[in-house]
Amino acid sequence: MTSQRAVYVISVAAELAGVHPQTLRIYERKGLVSPARTGGGSRRYSDADIAALQRIQSLTDEGLNLAGVKRVIELEAELERTKAALAELAEQQRLAVEEAHKEHRRDLVPVSTEVTVYRRRRRS
Repeated sequence: MTSQRAVYVISVAAELAGVHPQTLRIYERKGLVSPARTGGGSRRYSDADIAALQRIQSLTDEGLNLAGVKRVIELEAELERTKAALAELAEQQRLAVEEAHKEHRRDLVPVSTEVTVYRRRRRS
């Protein structure tokens, strides 16, 4: 799991992401990353920010422009939210089925498994 603690200055973040510090400023202006700021206004990047920067680099290396990168990142985030919501719904459904099974088990009455064979009587 990546840390949300912002500890890297822009030069270190740029080196870790494999880009120039000016590129990070461009990414920020385009809304692709939002690093934390110190009281003095200096940027501080977290491990999560570094991972996002590496994802941006990967997408631009594949030929996407920054608008395309932004859209891909938005869609990936939406997909993750959808997956989380689906997992929550699946868990709710599982619990509802489990509860329904418990409820119906109380209504069950034992039934004799004895088999009785009936034969028709012959009329004389």
